[in-house]
Amino acid sequence: MEMTQTLLLVGLFVAALAALPWLIRRLQQRRAGLQAGVGAASRVLSAVAVGPQQRVVTVEVGSPQQRTVLVLGVTAQQINCLHVLPAATSAAAGDGASFAAEMAVARAQAPAAGGGHA
Repeated sequence: MEMTQTLLLVGLFVAALAALPWLIRRLQQRRAGLQAGVGAASRVLSAVAVGPQQRVVTVEVGSPQQRTVLVLGVTAQQINCLHVLPAATSAAAGDGASFAAEMAVARAQAPAAGGGHA
């Protein structure tokens, strides 16, 4: 009788250990689903190839009340933030003209760099 109880306990312990990864995965999926439902999702507005494995990607991130547009340089090795459009201008950024206007303002405000870059 004692041997049967011991084997039963060992069997339950092994079953619990086998079910643990599945349970953790389910909890992580549920948590990710709740966070996405809150409005933390992001969406890619545009992507332009500038080289074989180089892209400039415009991404909209943040909650619906505070959306921000990020301009990212993406390579096979890394991602760099090239520019951040504040929430006030991100509403109009979907058409692409807003980013062009922002870059024109930034270029006008930047001190002239040597070397005659166009």
